[in-house]
Amino acid sequence: MGMQVWILGVGMGPQHVTPEVVEALRSVDYVVASEKSSDDGLLALRRSIVDTYAASTPIVAVADPPRDRSSDLTGPGYARAVADWHAARAARYAEVLGARGGTAAFLVWGDPALYDSTIRIVEQVKALGVELDYNVLPGISAPQLLAARHRIVLHEVGRPVHITTGRRLGEAVAAGQDNIVAMLNPEGLDLADLADWTIWWGANLGAAGERLVSGRVADVVDEIAAGRRAAKADAGWVMDVLLVRRP
Repeated sequence: MGMQVWILGVGMGPQHVTPEVVEALRSVDYVVASEKSSDDGLLALRRSIVDTYAASTPIVAVADPPRDRSSDLTGPGYARAVADWHAARAARYAEVLGARGGTAAFLVWGDPALYDSTIRIVEQVKALGVELDYNVLPGISAPQLLAARHRIVLHEVGRPVHITTGRRLGEAVAAGQDNIVAMLNPEGLDLADLADWTIWWGANLGAAGERLVSGRVADVVDEIAAGRRAAKADAGWVMDVLLVRRP
């Protein structure tokens, strides 16, 4: 019989963790978490979640493999870089899980179903020969938090919302999308072509350094850039999400 893995959505901190996730977290032998640096703020936030709900559960920190983040990567080049990064992560997780066995958990920012690859990576761990079964529990996602903070609905009555990455925002606009949520936004995201659109933006939602800006893009683009810098200065990291809507 193989080991059990839980993939747990935790929103952006202890205040977003559901009772269902707490119950699962308290049942595991250890938590596996990537460590990007010696002062990884997101690892510290994971520790705060574990300390709040399952203080005796150890966290096994795994050094995160390097990833090619070149700004000039083409679509196929970007896909290859991410695939290589995921494969390297899977190999490191397989080593830990294979050696320790038992019951483990991964804590996923937001929700595991939306722009997160933990499920895919755990599937790769299985393909590497680690006998395991896994279950997934949802968490509060970044678009949900964005809508709540700005007190808006993500779409107009009877209309769709298109969710994509900042890297592909221009592609979505060119395809005729007019109500777009963008996640995983790069620094210096170009919004010049959306000057008359309305934007609702947020950084580090629910965590240290939270910033919110809304308004006509041309009027608030500098405020957004400043808010992003301030959020990173406060927390040591920054993750932002935005909704843009054509007038």
